[in-house]
Amino acid sequence: MVYNYAQWLQSRLFPSHCRLCGAATGTTMKLCAQCLADSPWIRNACIQCSTPLPQHAENSRCGHCQQRPPAFDTTTALFRYQPPVDYLIKQLKFANELAIIPVLSALLSARLTTRAAPLPSLLVPVPLHHTRLRERGFNQATELARRVGRELGVRTDQRLCKRNRKTEPQSLLSPNARRLNLRNAFSMQRELVTRHIAIIDDVMTTGHTGNELARVLKQAGAEHVEVWVIARAG
Repeated sequence: MVYNYAQWLQSRLFPSHCRLCGAATGTTMKLCAQCLADSPWIRNACIQCSTPLPQHAENSRCGHCQQRPPAFDTTTALFRYQPPVDYLIKQLKFANELAIIPVLSALLSARLTTRAAPLPSLLVPVPLHHTRLRERGFNQATELARRVGRELGVRTDQRLCKRNRKTEPQSLLSPNARRLNLRNAFSMQRELVTRHIAIIDDVMTTGHTGNELARVLKQAGAEHVEVWVIARAG
């Protein structure tokens, strides 16, 4: 009772404010209801790569996944990579605003708790090369995975895989160059002891990163590999 009163008092004296519009939310959620409603949610998408699909095409795969299925089996993506979600992700990655992590992880966890399928037994964040990790100071995928893992009760292993070389940012490359950029980019650091894994990242652009990492995990013995991201570009 005392704890609940303290929380209530704190919300009145120091109300939380929306990260986007600045309106007081009065809760720990840092996005107000209106900004959440106006965000570019993906309502219907390819079940394998999360490319947005027409509303009538439920539980379907896009043409690309039917013709050239990726190594990963399913994707969960909350938003299109459009304003204002792209602003939040850029502030996290390039302005070191780590306070955005709890906002995004809470939204992703809330979506995943509603699924009927069983949760994976391990979360693997997309690794950064050690030089880029030193430059940025943190890996946003690792920070997201840690929070989501705690919220869902799923173990995170950020050392299972490593990035072998410093690849170019995928967003700056042509589709063909993206494939070549990530060829043999990842490797296993130790033996895999679980069979159902979710890869976590902030944004999926073409899916080449998730595809290459999923390929490595499946070669190591994984049977079902999912990809979880905040936003889907393209």
